[in-house]
Amino acid sequence: MAKFLNTSATNYYLEELIKNAQDKLILISPFLKLNDRIKELLEDKNRLKIDVRIVYGKSELQPEEINWLKELTFVRTSFCKNLHAKCYINEESCIITSLNLYEFSQVNNNEMGIFVSRADDEEIYRDAVDEAQRIIRISDEIRISLEKVKPSEELANAVEKTEQTEEPAADKLSSSKLAKQLGLKTGDFLDKCIELGYLTLADDKHQLTDQGKVAGGEFKFSKRFGAYFIWPSNLSVG
Repeated sequence: MAKFLNTSATNYYLEELIKNAQDKLILISPFLKLNDRIKELLEDKNRLKIDVRIVYGKSELQPEEINWLKELTFVRTSFCKNLHAKCYINEESCIITSLNLYEFSQVNNNEMGIFVSRADDEEIYRDAVDEAQRIIRISDEIRISLEKVKPSEELANAVEKTEQTEEPAADKLSSSKLAKQLGLKTGDFLDKCIELGYLTLADDKHQLTDQGKVAGGEFKFSKRFGAYFIWPSNLSVG
């Protein structure tokens, strides 16, 4: 039978679930911010070449998470928009709980969950695995390859990466392509657009202004990479 878990029990069973994984491990949690204990356990799974899938739903990865994940060959990460589920699965058991991974070992929180054994509750276990696999299928797998860069460089690189995957209107160019046409780096082009009042920068995000719209700029959105802009091919920022 499924077991009810309070806060301390959830922490205990989750650690055991990760430690006992012999073939596969699925960790679904909106927030991907891991404490040292979870990292230690996952590093051990990586050494044993266990297939680990982590699905998260909040995009603000911290540099320490980025650099740590880069070193783990057998840990794959996926981003799932609107994720709120917290579910942890190995080949023999699963935990469905209110506990986020980043809250692991925070025993002052009030959490609840259930532990399901495949041997005792195979139907419930299988339903949980099937739903976890569905979430993985609708998620975008992220290849962790980012380096620590200056904020302005990071913004420019993100914009350029986005625009390279999109096809703008025939008479308009993405920021990166127009910058190249003008002999500028993407970041310098965006800075000039800010100076001319075509864009504003709020919370490290570029936003198109009314003046930018009058100049012919358009806001676009890529489901995978986020927001970007296209501009008339004859736009001058000199």
